[in-house]
Formats: sequence, C-alpha cells, structure tokens
Amino acid sequence: MRPFPDLTPILEGIPWVIIGAVATREYMPERTTNGLDIIVMQKDFKRTVSRLKKSGYELVSSLLGPGCFLRSPDGTELYLLFGKQSWLRKALQNPLRNDAGYPVMDLPYLTLMKTESARSIDISDVSCMLGLASDAELLRVREVIKKYAPYLSDDIESMAYLGKLELERGLA
Repeated sequence: MRPFPDLTPILEGIPWVIIGAVATREYMPERTTNGLDIIVMQKDFKRTVSRLKKSGYELVSSLLGPGCFLRSPDGTELYLLFGKQSWLRKALQNPLRNDAGYPVMDLPYLTLMKTESARSIDISDVSCMLGLASDAELLRVREVIKKYAPYLSDDIESMAYLGKLELERGLA
C-alpha cells in the first residue's frame, strides 16, 4: 500500500473525505493508484485549494468534472473534487476512519457516488465492494440509496448479486 500525505493538519476545520481507489481499500482488495482523491463541499472548495497551495501544493489543472488536480511537494497526485449534494454533507459528517486515521467515505455513500458517476471502473468497484459486503453493510447501502437515489435500487441489487457471484466463482 502506497503512503499518501496526511492532509489532516492542512485541512483542519474543513470537512473532507478520501474517495476513489484509496477509499475502496477499506471495502475490497486494493487496486493500484498513483493519486489520492478527496472531496469537499462546493462552499469549501476555494478555501481548500488555498490551504493546499500555501502548504506547497501546485495547482496543475482543472478536471473535466467539478474539481482540480494538484501535485504535492513530494510529487503525489491529489485530485480535489467538490459537490453540493445533500447526501455529501451527511457523508462528510460521518466518515469511516482508516488505519492511518484519515477520513474515508463510508460504504453507502461511496456506493452512491460511484454508481452515479457511471464510469466503468466505478461500477466495477461497486460490484466488488458490494460482493464482499456483509448483510448489515448491504442494509445500510440500501437505506442510503432508497433515501437519496431510489432510481438506483435495482442497479445496486444487480451489482451486489453479480459481485457475490463473481466471488463465489473465483472471478474477482
């Protein structure tokens, strides 16, 4: 597992969570990544960029979606995204803490975010994460989906089923 810079002191007072491949490590076997993806609320985006730049991060470019790409003083890629969804506020208030103590998006919200993105790598991640999830975790995922994106309920059930099937057959 590649270590990433500790953003906690830099972003003190700004709610943020790790998303992307580094977040999925908490729910499935690790997949390789060179960058760290984080997300903040839209209202905190400019303040977050400002703090990162003051800490030596270089703003490299904008992203196609809402956010930007920065590079740390040691060369680590940082993808800073922002959103204003009502569920994001809840996700930022209740992060999971990984072994290093960093805030990671909890499985129900990570599932929602990745499913809404509709990127093939994200759909694959969701299927694998849900295939490995316990019944209690799946219940929490279903509750969040029902509350914030009920139109995704059938898709979530299909991905959970396929994820479990792949694991049973040794395909994942």
